[in-house]
Amino acid sequence: MSPVAGCGTLTVMPCFLIHHRHKPEECAVAFAAFKGHDSAVRHRPALASCQFGGHSVWWWVEAGDEHEALALLPFFVASRATATRVRAVPIP
Repeated sequence: MSPVAGCGTLTVMPCFLIHHRHKPEECAVAFAAFKGHDSAVRHRPALASCQFGGHSVWWWVEAGDEHEALALLPFFVASRATATRVRAVPIP
């Protein structure tokens, strides 16, 4: 499993967009949850709206299925997340 590695290209692994939401008072917990969690998404960029009041984080990852995608996240984060299978498409 790797974040974004081949998403949108001919790849063996399906791609997923993970969307995590938390309450404003849970920001610190959501980010701190990664400290004890070994994951391919740790120490890699993610998109986040917390600084602007949205309190969502998104990751684009490769995984075998939705459950494997969510397993990249610590329990606190995964329990508040959805994983949607996606692929890159050209926009004319």
